[in-house]
Amino acid sequence: MLKRSLAPPRLGVNGERLLERLLALAEIGAIEGGGCCRLALTDADRRGRDLVVGWMRDLGLEITIDRIGNIIAVRRGVEDTEPVMTGSHIDTVATGGKYDGNLGVLAALEVVATLNDAGIATRRPLAIGIFTNEEGARFAPDMLGSLVYAGGLPVEEALAIRGIDGAMLGEELARIGYAGSTPCGAIKPHAYVELHIEQGPILDTEGVTIGAVHDLQGISWQEVTITGQSNHAGTTPMRLRRDAGYCAAAISYEVRRLVREFGANQVGTVGVINLHPNLINVVAARAKVTVDLRNTDESVLQDAERRLSAFLNELAEAEKVRIETRRLARFEPVIFDESIVRLIEETAGELGYSHRRMTSGAGHDAQMIARLCPAAMIFVPSRNGISHNPAEFTEPFDLEAGANVLLGAVMKLAG
Repeated sequence: MLKRSLAPPRLGVNGERLLERLLALAEIGAIEGGGCCRLALTDADRRGRDLVVGWMRDLGLEITIDRIGNIIAVRRGVEDTEPVMTGSHIDTVATGGKYDGNLGVLAALEVVATLNDAGIATRRPLAIGIFTNEEGARFAPDMLGSLVYAGGLPVEEALAIRGIDGAMLGEELARIGYAGSTPCGAIKPHAYVELHIEQGPILDTEGVTIGAVHDLQGISWQEVTITGQSNHAGTTPMRLRRDAGYCAAAISYEVRRLVREFGANQVGTVGVINLHPNLINVVAARAKVTVDLRNTDESVLQDAERRLSAFLNELAEAEKVRIETRRLARFEPVIFDESIVRLIEETAGELGYSHRRMTSGAGHDAQMIARLCPAAMIFVPSRNGISHNPAEFTEPFDLEAGANVLLGAVMKLAG
């Protein structure tokens, strides 16, 4: 159980300032429809980092950059002790929105700005983290920067990862000027709280302002490669085909069938299907398929993985193809710290915001930092549950509410 002191007199963040920063960051990598494309370690990511680091310096924060490119900015406390950390990421998917990840970082800046404006010192230092490649859209796995920070992946192994465009992560870090020298995880947090949009429909549908996130789904990502034989689509009898395209479709159907059978919290997605030679009149010789399985129960997730593996073996034998799998990411479910979850609920209640406990269906940096210290998350609504889409939107009231709950929770944790 974390010990926490009473908060100073109630403060409120500047919602207009928070929104202005969100919109300014969204201009970097802007795409049609109001969204953003700032894939990790691209030139757009560099420009986004430069902008936010500038704001951090304006607030008087001490900035370090570690070997995987994580940016950690610290506001000194009265005591030189482990800091209370908050933050998230600013990289996006190729067709992302304005709020995913960005809200957590910029709300953390707003917390510091509010404390600075009020002349309030906290007993513990405050730290803001911008974690590298959270999305995993360019370099797998996702949550890579926070995973390395927490000691879950050796930094040298991470630096050698090749992206979807063939670029090497370490070389790209150096190219954009964010290959730091600080050891990863050098600043160990006392506690971690991350504000994020829900990226799902629950809060919006129920008309609830704040989600206190108490657990997070386990994630299993794998790439499946099917090798068959290219042949003429008209002259090759169906019984003699070694059709990688059919196998790709069969895997997609099986994932959906498994999810229906398991029910409850099991979800599954085939997000990528690539065929070769990808011609209308040619039986596909090769196919690559990605499978994303998630569940809050580790034993059930393992069962789903075993069942899919057995299906792939049966499919390979039946269709006379070769099927190989490659793990892209595998993270166990996370149960967040109960005392911080209750603190979030208490803070939301004190501020008059409706709230509920909930599960995160998406992966977040908080699940990695939870390996180092007590951690939890705050969710605010996503309109119609839409995210990873230019139409991603959260009402300004909810943005400000989430930042106010973050402020209150951080003040209590930091004393």
